[in-house]
Amino acid sequence: MTAPQPRDESGAPVQDDRPRPAYGEYATPEQQRAAMGMPAPEASIPLPAAPVSPRLPVDAPFTPVRPTHATTSAARPTRRVDRIITFALLAYGLMTVISSVPQLWHFTDFAQTWMTLAGIDATFTNIAQGDLWGRIGAFVFAAGWVLTAVLSWRAVARARLSWWIPLVGAIVTFLVVTVCLTVPLIGDPAIAGHFA
Repeated sequence: MTAPQPRDESGAPVQDDRPRPAYGEYATPEQQRAAMGMPAPEASIPLPAAPVSPRLPVDAPFTPVRPTHATTSAARPTRRVDRIITFALLAYGLMTVISSVPQLWHFTDFAQTWMTLAGIDATFTNIAQGDLWGRIGAFVFAAGWVLTAVLSWRAVARARLSWWIPLVGAIVTFLVVTVCLTVPLIGDPAIAGHFA
């Protein structure tokens, strides 16, 4: 194979008086080393063969793929038992809220029943404060369940562990409602006198 001859502006071939090289211009690196009398480079340690996909040709370049987190819904864990426990706890909490809110709304009846069960032989007289705090407690009870249900639903939708959310929500809600109910009960003179 010969090199193409250079041409001038008119298209006529240009004479080059320089001698053409015998090797090197079109020789491969191995041919150049052999012509210069240089030894071949030391063979490098062969790398293990890359796994070949049956869909790719054997001579296709191999690109390693890093493992990534689950990006499709099929690759995510289903957590079926976790969902069942979460929804069962939410259902139990909803029944508790539905049965407790009417009692708290009419706090005087609730307080009188509580005084009878505690062995206090008196009548609940802190009615105005009891109605106010009883309704606050009813609102806290309902809002606590709604917030817990929303947080649980988000965790379930993202396939995250969610059974603990209704338990923590119930504990926090009960603590706040207990404080709301304690204020009017301690404010009643009969109850304060009984414990004093």
